[in-house]
Amino acid sequence: MIIYTKLWQTMKEKNISQYKLIKDYGFSTGQLDRLRKNESVSTNTLSQLCEILGCQLYDIAEYAQENNEKNTAE
Repeated sequence: MIIYTKLWQTMKEKNISQYKLIKDYGFSTGQLDRLRKNESVSTNTLSQLCEILGCQLYDIAEYAQENNEKNTAE
C-alpha cells in the first residue's frame, strides 16, 4: 500500500497549503481527498506534486506493507 504521510510534512516544510494547490495549481479536491485517504492516484499527479514542491517521490510517498496475516490454526 502506498501512503502519503510524508506529503503533508513536505507541504508544511515548503509552505504550500492544500488551498494553494487547489487555487494556484489547479488540483481538484477529489485528488487531495484520495491522497488523504491513501487511495490510488496517477503517476502524473505524483510528478506534478514533486515539481510543485521541488522534491523527490520519496519525499511525498512511501510503500507500507499491508498486514495480511491469515490464521492457519486447524
